[in-house]
Amino acid sequence: MISRRTALWILAVITVILAVTVCFLPRIPQPQSYHAFADQRTLLGIPNFWNVVSNLPFAIAGLWGLLYLIPLKSEELSLRFVDRRERWPYVILFAGLLLTAFGSSWYHWHPDNTRLVWDRLPMTIVFMSLIAALIMERIQLRAGLWLLPVLLLVGASSVLQWYWSEVRGVGDLRFYATVQAYSVLFLLLVLLCPPRYTRGADLVIVAAFYVLAKLLETFDKAVFSWGHMVSGHTLKHLAAAMAGFWILRMVQKRRPVARTANHEQYQYIHG
Repeated sequence: MISRRTALWILAVITVILAVTVCFLPRIPQPQSYHAFADQRTLLGIPNFWNVVSNLPFAIAGLWGLLYLIPLKSEELSLRFVDRRERWPYVILFAGLLLTAFGSSWYHWHPDNTRLVWDRLPMTIVFMSLIAALIMERIQLRAGLWLLPVLLLVGASSVLQWYWSEVRGVGDLRFYATVQAYSVLFLLLVLLCPPRYTRGADLVIVAAFYVLAKLLETFDKAVFSWGHMVSGHTLKHLAAAMAGFWILRMVQKRRPVARTANHEQYQYIHG
């Protein structure tokens, strides 16, 4: 484990390194081949049927999370969150998952750059709100509360900047790609910080589902070639949605922890 102060310094260094690095990378345009997904079958009048309907689990995870978190009573709320304000990044996260279902379905119905904006915007809401939640829980509550709107703005800006660059004919994915890379690096870093809750290992599973989703997206056509039953991109949606379900499972099952007097071990606080 590392101290919260050390984590803040490492986070600051990573931020500066990524910001400087991206400035020296060549421009990365969005390849139009990205929109040519392997499975383009039309069923029930719906084009790209499986890539469209496979977004349903996002809607289920998002709605389930919202229906669980928003009505929480005081006693139950205190079992899940040390400070009630820690709930709100998760509310925003699950709202982002619900919006992802609609945005991604809209995009996959007729894939192009314009519709891709509405696919990517909700995903940045999910990434950035999770980062804010983990800052609150693992580093500092005040910092996480302050950074929540900032992170959401940065995430949205990365998508809008990319689209603006495409419209101008100088497509550049560097900012958006950096935001995604930053999210992964932060998740790995925060696992080294002292936890405020049980079930911290669930974050490893969430990260694993995310990595699996990226691999399935990368090998979309290769997966589809194995029997032409399901594509990698369709499975990517399911893997990414499972990350959302696992976050909800973590919140539902976890309990706050408190340090012992010597600050070296933790004991569970049972409600």
